[in-house]
Amino acid sequence: MKESKRGCDLKNCVFCKLCLKEWLPAISLNRKTLEYKKGEVIFSEGEKVEGIYFVYSGAVKVHKRWGDDKELILRFATKGDIFGHRGMGYNPYYPISATAIENVSVCFIDLAFFVSSLKVNHAYALQLIMFFADELQESEKNMRNLAHMSVKGRVASALIRLKDKFGVTESGHIIMNISRQDIASFASTTYETVFRVLSEFVENGLVESDGRQITLKKEKELMAFT
Repeated sequence: MKESKRGCDLKNCVFCKLCLKEWLPAISLNRKTLEYKKGEVIFSEGEKVEGIYFVYSGAVKVHKRWGDDKELILRFATKGDIFGHRGMGYNPYYPISATAIENVSVCFIDLAFFVSSLKVNHAYALQLIMFFADELQESEKNMRNLAHMSVKGRVASALIRLKDKFGVTESGHIIMNISRQDIASFASTTYETVFRVLSEFVENGLVESDGRQITLKKEKELMAFT
């Protein structure tokens, strides 16, 4: 990690958009722009919370230990997204980890200043509450899927969510060239299972795969598994 003099323009993330214009100079003074290389851990599960992060460029995976040697990817954060907020509360230790999945630049806001910002900027505080509610619903849905959805359904759902999050190129493949292991962690299954299910999807013409480039050819058929 290194600190950069480059900063955001105070316009891209929801935090800056919804804060009072009079508060933006305070944000500018209290933020730091940090850069991480692909694969670099931004913070780890169990560490004391120092602040909140917003993605300026690149992508981050938010993940949690799953058993002794596995991880579960809870979500991905891309430009403008917040992460690190799960460590807020009366027990200020991160219950999750965050890792750059490509070179990433983030805006770091000290926790004390972020809390002060919530007290002043009511529009953003409300937006954050709604975000927490949506995230809780998504977590509950994922727990239900883990318990009741078939492994094909979980892999299909993971592919569709990746497409919705990162978008597609003009040729149709998902913009983020994510590893099979990360797909497995996102689908709550194993690498071997993802390899097998993807091969079956390719054989049935539902998906095209060229290395890490994945194209969803028949999304409605994939949704039928979910």
